[in-house]
Amino acid sequence: MAWVLSMDEVIESGLVHDFDSSLSGIGQELGAGAYSMSDVLALPIFKQEDSSLSLEDEAKHPPFQYVMCAATSPAVKLHDETLTYLNQGQSYEIRMLDNRKMGDMPEISGKLVKSIIRVVFHDRRLQYTEHQQLEGWKWNRPGDRLLDLDIPMSVGIIDTRTNPSQLNAVEFLWDPAKRTSAFIQVHCISTEFTPRKHGGEKGVPFRIQVDTFKQNENGEYTDHLHSASCQIKVFKPKGADRKQKNDREKMEKRTAHEKEKYQPSYDTTILTECSPWPDTPTAYVNNSPSPAPTFTSSQQSTCSVPDSNSSSPNHQGDGAAQASAEQIQPSATTQETQQWLLKNRFSSYTRLFSNFSGADLLKLTKEDLVQICGAADGIRLYNSLKSRSVRPRLTIYVCQEQQSGTVLQGQPQAAGSGGESGGGTPCVYHAIYLEEMVASEVARKLASVFNIPFHQINQVYRQGPTGIHILVSDQMVQNFQDETCFLFSTVKAENNDGIHIILK
Repeated sequence: MAWVLSMDEVIESGLVHDFDSSLSGIGQELGAGAYSMSDVLALPIFKQEDSSLSLEDEAKHPPFQYVMCAATSPAVKLHDETLTYLNQGQSYEIRMLDNRKMGDMPEISGKLVKSIIRVVFHDRRLQYTEHQQLEGWKWNRPGDRLLDLDIPMSVGIIDTRTNPSQLNAVEFLWDPAKRTSAFIQVHCISTEFTPRKHGGEKGVPFRIQVDTFKQNENGEYTDHLHSASCQIKVFKPKGADRKQKNDREKMEKRTAHEKEKYQPSYDTTILTECSPWPDTPTAYVNNSPSPAPTFTSSQQSTCSVPDSNSSSPNHQGDGAAQASAEQIQPSATTQETQQWLLKNRFSSYTRLFSNFSGADLLKLTKEDLVQICGAADGIRLYNSLKSRSVRPRLTIYVCQEQQSGTVLQGQPQAAGSGGESGGGTPCVYHAIYLEEMVASEVARKLASVFNIPFHQINQVYRQGPTGIHILVSDQMVQNFQDETCFLFSTVKAENNDGIHIILK
């Protein structure tokens, strides 16, 4: 037993000696001067990671920066977006800064760019009903704009433009190489868009967004370069100053630990990068008036403008094709849906329905459309989607009299109701739909239906008792009974100057 213990002691002492010898020199190899942090970072793996990070930072380097000279609120938590309080109607400077590095975007060097500044809703719920909200504001504040440029105070802006149909946007040209500052005035206040107005309501936040574009190959400023925005609230004059003071006093009463949860107030507001506003930018072309925005597609559109002159069964084939083309199809792509909205005078909602296909749009109920677009435009859009045509004010049936002038026996000559002529030829009547109860509308529709040059029609007469010819006037048309049947013939006018139409 003693021999076994002694052997264990020998083995243990040997292992300890080997372990100590293996550790000897480690302190010397890892001494203070053995490795430096620069040597560690010089390893290939760190070099590769560092280069990838620098490329990523370079890719994120924005070409422009917009700084609004207004202090941010101190009552905003960390990692939340900044909030800036503005006074209604007060001019605030937005500095347009060229942030490009040397060699970046050489195509705009020495050239002008276009920027559009907008005030829009921050809440997504209000963005869906933006048109309705702005129309209501326009109704209550006729002649006012939501956003204006203070041109006398602005520096470096050229060719400022405001669109009467876009009260919340201004646009201008500027040279990135020169000092540029745009002074804006916001005339709407946040509480104007709250559902209840009893005083003390929490106003809705807005956004100030700047979108910048360069010229394309056609000279139009439509190529997007950069977009940035910030969150704001607008108060009545001096209200923003009081709100800023109240927030500062509240923060001063908080403990040091609580203050760490909030971000400090900054003297200026830096607009952060965002997606461009979906509206198609208005085109500047050689300082000419701005054309309306258009949508182009590589596929042939199935939409067409209907011909208002088609009024008879002979034209019903064309009219049906036009109605089918005018009606949006479930298979319509998003681009075709945008074109359909434009052609049917719903351009204000192209941004709202930018991702809707034909099937998506047709699935919306009448209540959905009224809630999204408001009562007037919602009902109009619903009727357009369902192809509900306007009922004509008067319908008459007209048949061109045969050369023989005979009709089926027992059928009155002046007001036949259909049948066959004496020779067995069917007497076909054409429906004339009058949207206006005037004589000129009757002549125009007759010319369209029976392929008569409209400029050759001198007068339209109605055959009266004993064969007299009575001039068809507006008052006579207004006294036509609905669905009256007429035969009509043509006679040459005096001196062969056109023709007269006689209704019988």
